[in-house]
Amino acid sequence: MKTLAACLLSSAALIVAAPVSALAAPSAQAVEIAHKYVIVDGHVDAPSTVAEAGADIAAGEKTVDFDYARAKEGGLDAPFMSIYVAADYEEKGGAKARADILIGLMEGVAAQHPDKYEIAYSPKDVRRIFAEGKIALPLGMENGSPIEGDLANLKHFYDRGVRYVTLAHSKANHISDSSYDENKKWDGLSPFGFEVVRAMNDLGIMVDVSHLSDAAIEDALATSRAPVIASHSSLRHFTPDWERNLSDDLVKKIADNGGVVMINYGSSFLNEAANTYSAPRTAAREAEEKKLGRAMTEEEASAFGKAWLEAHPYPYATLEDVLNHIDRAVELAGIDHVGLGTDYDGVGDSLPVGLKDVSSYPVLVDGLLAREYDEASIEKILGANALRVWEEVEKARKKRKW
Repeated sequence: MKTLAACLLSSAALIVAAPVSALAAPSAQAVEIAHKYVIVDGHVDAPSTVAEAGADIAAGEKTVDFDYARAKEGGLDAPFMSIYVAADYEEKGGAKARADILIGLMEGVAAQHPDKYEIAYSPKDVRRIFAEGKIALPLGMENGSPIEGDLANLKHFYDRGVRYVTLAHSKANHISDSSYDENKKWDGLSPFGFEVVRAMNDLGIMVDVSHLSDAAIEDALATSRAPVIASHSSLRHFTPDWERNLSDDLVKKIADNGGVVMINYGSSFLNEAANTYSAPRTAAREAEEKKLGRAMTEEEASAFGKAWLEAHPYPYATLEDVLNHIDRAVELAGIDHVGLGTDYDGVGDSLPVGLKDVSSYPVLVDGLLAREYDEASIEKILGANALRVWEEVEKARKKRKW
């Protein structure tokens, strides 16, 4: 829905229904582990699905990757609900109002289904809600545009439950440069962006560096006195030259900062073939339109897309790709600094084979077991690391006047 590659793929309607998982059903051991420990997912875009499609995530109607029944099946306990505000709100206005609407939708879901969901404002809340058998809904705001240049708005969003802010999204904003934007207007964070990071520390809001340019991540790390998170990023080692994923050096620096890197499940994040899939297709379409001497009609574009897909099947990532990212992140950062930020509901049809929705966490656990991760390490990856960072951010709070 929101990554550049996913936007290109979904907008052109070039990926057909995702292939059925070829993986065996998860083992009883994996299911037990997935339900024994708190699973925290750093990024799930269900609020946008609710807002745009009228999805009912309690009943499972019009949902995509996340709903209550599948989350319970998979053992998901604390998915951070992404309060996603598109980059264009920076210029057209209304960013704060859009964020408030999405927060209100999540509050409404929790109020209507108190037996299933509860907004979580702290790691203590998450653990209590888990013990009560419900699903915690912590909130993370994707894109700092709703702050609208006023730190009082940051306090407003903290009061409404936001516990991390992704400083920018697909375009540079008044806070930070973006990895997707060739215009690096600030060469990192803006002057106000430095103030925002310090204010987030004071409030106890996690600084999320996913989507940021390398220079902006460096600025955030140098400024924050609390650990930062990358709520839904994978490793650039596997997608060379793609700034949206993290370099080895930045993974190490996030670990040195005490933070956590949360692995994204989008195929374009996980393997180079998926990451570069769109470029030759776009070139072929442009060449065809040049021959025609005009742009394709909607029908022609659809036919072209279907033919291209038949000739060039989309290279979906696999469980092994996800595990490769986890292995390398652990090698670089250490077992205490790796987590999950799947981007369910946010990367369209590009999810890996066998990991197509929130019922699939036991499949990942089986993969980790096969790679000889012990149960204590799996617990950390599933959620303990994310909760530890959140607790450290809470401890770093500092009183200030707003």
